[in-house]
Amino acid sequence: MNNPTTKIVKIGNSQGVRIPKILLEQANLGEEVELVVGENQLILRALIEPRTGWAEAFARMAAVGDDALLESDDLNHEWDDEEWEW
Repeated sequence: MNNPTTKIVKIGNSQGVRIPKILLEQANLGEEVELVVGENQLILRALIEPRTGWAEAFARMAAVGDDALLESDDLNHEWDDEEWEW
């Protein structure tokens, strides 16, 4: 199977690549992409925001009672008192 090809075109002072709609739909990239430069290649990747999905994950944890704060005096270490300057 042959990979599709395209031309690099001038767009003002920049250059661009026309990507067929079907490829964009198949890749499901969204509105913003990350550009990764490699040796002899330029990779477009969907931009994934940090902490994407965290709110949903925390909601699922809370629903099953798995959202307890893991902080107690039992977690202190002697280093906290001897080495750390408060």
